[in-house]
Amino acid sequence: MRGLALQVQQGLGREPFCGDVFFFRGRSGSLIKAIWHDGVGLSLFAKRLDKGRFIWPQTTDGAVSLTAGQVGYLLEAIDWRNPQQTWRPQSAG
Repeated sequence: MRGLALQVQQGLGREPFCGDVFFFRGRSGSLIKAIWHDGVGLSLFAKRLDKGRFIWPQTTDGAVSLTAGQVGYLLEAIDWRNPQQTWRPQSAG
């Protein structure tokens, strides 16, 4: 966690203890880590996919802001840029 917090501070120029959630993806694309500070200490979330890769946004300056919905798609390995509904009801009755 210290290494990721240092990447946030030095690599992104952001404050790792401000309460924001920072996501990092592994080289292969199948691992994602998130760190955040909850006011008491740093927390770490990690998820590794059995199949496939996480869809990662293109960045120009090393960081991008995501909405809560986009984060949900990201964590479910859904292409958040173009989500597709798989089923839609045709009638109410």
